[in-house]
Amino acid sequence: MLHRDKRLLLYLFVAFRLMLLIAYQPFLLNGVERGLTVFGDFQHYFNVASLSSSGSLPYRDYWYEFPPVFPAISLTVYTLTGGQAGGFTAYATALGLFMIIVDVGNLLLLQRLGTRLHKEETGTTLAWTYALLAVPLVFSMWTFEPLVCFFILLAITWLVEGQDNRAAVAIALGALTKLYPLILLAGVWRMRKLAQAIRVTVISGVITALGITAMLLYGGKFGLPSLSAQFNKASYQTVWALIDGNYRTGNFGPITDHFVPEKATELLGNPSRVPWWLRGLIFGAIGLFIYARTRRFDERGLVAFVSVTVIVFFLWSQGWSPQWQMVLVPLILLNFPTRSGVLTALMLSLVSFIEYPLLFMRTGDTGGAISGAQLPIFAVLIAIRTLILIGLAVGLYQLLRQERRPSQA
Repeated sequence: MLHRDKRLLLYLFVAFRLMLLIAYQPFLLNGVERGLTVFGDFQHYFNVASLSSSGSLPYRDYWYEFPPVFPAISLTVYTLTGGQAGGFTAYATALGLFMIIVDVGNLLLLQRLGTRLHKEETGTTLAWTYALLAVPLVFSMWTFEPLVCFFILLAITWLVEGQDNRAAVAIALGALTKLYPLILLAGVWRMRKLAQAIRVTVISGVITALGITAMLLYGGKFGLPSLSAQFNKASYQTVWALIDGNYRTGNFGPITDHFVPEKATELLGNPSRVPWWLRGLIFGAIGLFIYARTRRFDERGLVAFVSVTVIVFFLWSQGWSPQWQMVLVPLILLNFPTRSGVLTALMLSLVSFIEYPLLFMRTGDTGGAISGAQLPIFAVLIAIRTLILIGLAVGLYQLLRQERRPSQA
């Protein structure tokens, strides 16, 4: 049967993306991005990488808002494609090709996990579903979130398969790409014995600490601003942002700001009306409640606990990044391999894409801020997305209340 042919799935998955990348090559027209990467962050990545042409390097000469894994990849791609001589098209195409390769890894890991948690037919169906969804394609050409997703899925796969030490390394690599994959350790502490949980935490913690310490030492005055930049943003695209009156995306200022350490912590928006510690207490209590009430400790329970932890973290966060769907979609499919699960993923994607780019692309006259007649639509979209995430969290909690032991998996 064609739908069971893994090689055919890979051929179609890769070929579709390659053909789109060829047909809609990314390029700059009078400094404005065009092609398949439009509305994404590739131009920002290129602009930052191009600073190396004048001898400026991340952390040493300017702050960079991400841990070291992606800056290293971006600089490598920039150098291999000829730098300024190669131009944006060469850089964006090469980075897009790299993200396609990474997303092939996500596809295979999803199939592997789906087969392990359910059965082979389900794993294959989930892989085909993932291949047909817009989210993986779009964000592979917009951001480096496929790489974060890869490390998260790899860590989950190794945890499910009992390869805890390998999972610890994957968690650390994810944290050195973006810090939030460290929250996977919550699942380790809930599903493993104390000694195992300590070992995984120490391995991932030491690797992460070494990477961050190297970044701080190398960075000098730009090291700490690079690490803290994401934590000092004003709220954006969340219920918290609506409360605070912040109606913009979470983007930083112009590229020149990166040479000023103080700009990394400059608040671009209104301060939070709900103190961070209060949000922390509320969602910490929710997390502890789920932790204490969990009764399912088999492989599906592990994946469900990790998934609900991720969702609670996203609900707690002061901002919402549309690319987080890259992580959410596989987790939704793995936990809810049904028509309802697929429709939920589709609804989340539809709401998110209406919000960005559809709504935000109409804010040119207001400097990128939602206003006027757009504001009620913006609020409704955020409310719907938040309700979807809450609904997923409730569904996962119900799954965790089903008593299953590892021997019954």
